[in-house]
Formats: sequence, C-alpha cells, structure tokens
Amino acid sequence: MTDDGRVYAYIEPFLQIKRYGLDKSRLISLSRADTLTPKMNLLDANSVVSTLGLIGVLGIIFMETGLLIGLVFPGGEVVFLAGIAASQSGSALLGDAKLSAPLLFALAPIAAITGGELGYWFGKKYGRPLFERPNTRFFNVKMVETIEKWLIKYGPRKALVFGRFIPFARTLINPICGVTRLERKVFSTWNAIGAIIWTQIAIGIGYLLGDAVEGSINKYLYPIIGLIVLISLIPLLNGLLREKKQKN
Repeated sequence: MTDDGRVYAYIEPFLQIKRYGLDKSRLISLSRADTLTPKMNLLDANSVVSTLGLIGVLGIIFMETGLLIGLVFPGGEVVFLAGIAASQSGSALLGDAKLSAPLLFALAPIAAITGGELGYWFGKKYGRPLFERPNTRFFNVKMVETIEKWLIKYGPRKALVFGRFIPFARTLINPICGVTRLERKVFSTWNAIGAIIWTQIAIGIGYLLGDAVEGSINKYLYPIIGLIVLISLIPLLNGLLREKKQKN
C-alpha cells in the first residue's frame, strides 16, 4: 500500500500461491507403506488425519485461520482428506483413519469461526506491525497488499467468503480486517458465513468422493488436488484479467 492510500497488486502473489499450492500437494504422501506406518507430521495432511484424527483436523483449521504460522499448514488438504476419512468406505484408503461424520461437519466450522475471530483480535490489537516481518517461502508482504485491495474492491462480505477458498487468504484476511478496524459485527457475521460455506463444501466433496473412489486413492488424489489449486487461482486470475482490461 502506498503513502497516498492506494493499493497495488503484483504478479508475485499469484506466482507464490501457485508454488504454495504445488508445495502443499507434494506434502500429501499416500503410499501403502505410509498408511501402514503413519508418521506424525503437521505439514503432511495425510499424517494429520490418520494419526491425530478429529482433534488434529480441528487444530489445523483453527491455526490456519487464526495464527500467521497457519500459512505453513495444509489446511485445505486436511479438510478435504478429513471428508474422505469420514465417509463409509473412503477411510480405508487413508489407513483406516475413520472420523465421525456428524462431529466433523458440526465442529469444523466452529474451529474455522473461532480461528477467524482470533486472527481479527490479533490484527486489531497489534495493528500493521503484525505484518512487519521478512518475506519467506510462505509469507510475502505483497500477499497482504493483495488482500487489502480485495477488501477495497469487493467489500468485506465477498472478500471474507471467497477468501476462505484461497490458501494464504484464509490466514491473512482475518488479521487484516482487524488492522483496518472493520466493524466487529460485520466481520463476525461474514466470518461465520464464510467458515460454514468453506468447511461444508470442502468436507462434503471429500465425503462424496470417499464413497465413490475404489482401490488406491493415488490414482485420483493428485488430479483432485490440482483441480483444487486451479479453483483457488480463479479469483486471482479473474482480478488480473479485469485490471488488464481496465488499463487497456
């Protein structure tokens, strides 16, 4: 954001989110050996679901939406695989990592809502210095600038809902709303709506695919992950195209 209050988006956040999505897809290892002897790894979606179960899933959702460290966690993949694990036959594909479907569908949005509220609180309490940190593989200050532009261009309601489906936005948009002093009632309402829509859709897709997939999930997982990443990029690409048309 410039000194005169204008916000500019650069191509780097779009390239970074693409790398982010590809890196996250590689974190998911679903070989037969891994399902037989799962190793605890918070950066591996399959490990979180198969070794920590429902508590691990809820914890990752909460941290990804409430803490800046959540940028490193594969929250989208965890929610998706949790849906598979909650299905009747899909859990066997994840090393018998069976989750309770009713509890998962009921508690996941609560974890996302409370995480969002915590992120908002941090942003409101500590302000912009919260983002004054070196750029890393997972964090770039241009990500913050991009989300600030979304809030101005699309308004907090649309930004809070659609931001749930974009990995880095899920983490950053909540504290940014706190930094900008967005009205608490508006934030809480649309934070809850976005959390419910995101968790129910992501879990629901995994749940339905879990019963539909037969045999090894390796055959289907990577195309599905690629599709998820592509869908996440659609709002970003759409924004680029609109800006290009405006300039022309």
